[in-house]
Formats: sequence, C-alpha cells, structure tokens
Amino acid sequence: MTLTHLNARGEARIVDIGDKAATRRRAVAEARLTATPETIAAILGGALKKGDAIAVARVAGIMAAKRTSDLIPLCHPIALSTVTVDIGEDRGALLITATAETTGQTGVEMEALTAASVAALTLYDMAKAMDRGMRIDGISVVEKTGGKSGDYRRDGAPA
Repeated sequence: MTLTHLNARGEARIVDIGDKAATRRRAVAEARLTATPETIAAILGGALKKGDAIAVARVAGIMAAKRTSDLIPLCHPIALSTVTVDIGEDRGALLITATAETTGQTGVEMEALTAASVAALTLYDMAKAMDRGMRIDGISVVEKTGGKSGDYRRDGAPA
C-alpha cells in the first residue's frame, strides 16, 4: 500500500489533486462526550455559568471546520458549501455529529472530524468546572460520499 502523503523518498508532501475531478462531497463525523447525568442535564438545559454551551460548541465546530487546513499540516484548504453541528443526548452521553460538504477535488472527512472534535472540546471547556471527569471519545467518520474512492459508511450500509 502506498501512503499518499509521502513521496518516493518517504518525505511528507501535500497530495497533488490538480487532475482530480471536482465532485460533490459530503462527510459525517461524530464524537461522544461522557459526563455525569447532572452535567449532561446542565449542558442541555443551558444552566452552565459560562452560558449556552450547545450554541457555543456548534459555532466552535463550524469555525474549526473552516480552519482545518491551518490545523492539519497536509490538508488542502477547501471551500466548504455547508457545515452543520448537531448535539444531542445519546445513552447517557452527548453525541456531537458534524456534517461538512463541498464541491471540489478532495474530500471533507478532516473538516467533519475537526468540527466534531472541537465542538466536543468546547463542551468540555464550558462544563469542566462542574465535572472534571468528562471524557471525549468515539471520534470517527460515520459516512462519506463522493470522490474517486467511493462512498463509505461505518456500519457497512450503502451511503
């Protein structure tokens, strides 16, 4: 298997996407924030001293997706057509789901992953005074569509 971010000498490089077709691309990623039931309720109820954590985390995730190429060295800067961040309760934790879309020559998995991660980190920051034992995990791509490599779904169902 050849790694796309290494040249023939094994040196890091940005992938040449110049000959790739521009296609509609979409990626969905998620992260989980596990906390005490009281912390989850305070976040969802807007009862944190720092304010509306859900709104702040949503904006932070969107901003992070737009800055992904500044954070991940070999990511191409891309024009995003939309980014959404949804946060809700799931089995005693908060599930952060980020969706990124573009029409371009490279995928948006990194943008979706960055959005979900930064939104989760923002929730942690806003609630840490209440619960230092929170845990962020489960950061993964749920699905992606478009591009040469085809569609992907973590659960194996058609994307």
